[in-house]
Amino acid sequence: MFGGGKAYAKAPRAKADPFADVLKDPGFPAEYPFGEKEMARYDESSDFIFYSQPRFVTHIDDEAIGALTKYYERSFPPASEDVAILDVCSSWISHYPEGYKAGKISGIGMNEDELKKNPILTDYAVRDLNEDPTFPYADNTFDVVTNTVSVDYLTRPLEVMKEVSRVLKPGGTAIMSFSNRCFPTKAVAIWTATGDLDHVWIVGAYYHFAGGFEPPAAEDISPNPGKTDPMYVVTAKKMTA
Repeated sequence: MFGGGKAYAKAPRAKADPFADVLKDPGFPAEYPFGEKEMARYDESSDFIFYSQPRFVTHIDDEAIGALTKYYERSFPPASEDVAILDVCSSWISHYPEGYKAGKISGIGMNEDELKKNPILTDYAVRDLNEDPTFPYADNTFDVVTNTVSVDYLTRPLEVMKEVSRVLKPGGTAIMSFSNRCFPTKAVAIWTATGDLDHVWIVGAYYHFAGGFEPPAAEDISPNPGKTDPMYVVTAKKMTA
């Protein structure tokens, strides 16, 4: 329960896979439920100030990174010069499978020094998506769009998700992954006030209200629950018609 007592998520109490079940019957409301209050942050200063210095660190532990990389291995299309991938909120590492090759792997991020160091990127754009949520790419460009442990920082997630839909090829896949670790002063209020099951529902709602996606699905890919960082993915395919 959150948002003044209104229940957004239907969090199952005793099911084998509660994270997958959240989006099987999400009960999304008729109208987008998040406004300025939900998207507010403790630190509202410019994100360019916060990210002015490069952070060549990882934000989840090695086990969670490995679980995400394995998920990408089974989710990405076969390596090919015809494949194009976009990493949103990218940095110096994308956690993609080692040696994976594509004709185009683009990144959008906040710090140019980090983006320059990312060896998998073929090109990049420096952009604060909370100020300008548009992507500098043509419609129907990418087969896959990823976002790793950064969806909780988006203050305009609906606009960003609409851009994800726009740049994906019909049938292409968006993969939003997250843990329970964050910079709490920069994460939006609705995220810091809720738990993991709610986070799955919230990201699912972003897809739903952005439009253009098939119903989203969730998966708990945590490598060792209770002992390592948890890891969750919420995915959706762009509609083909």
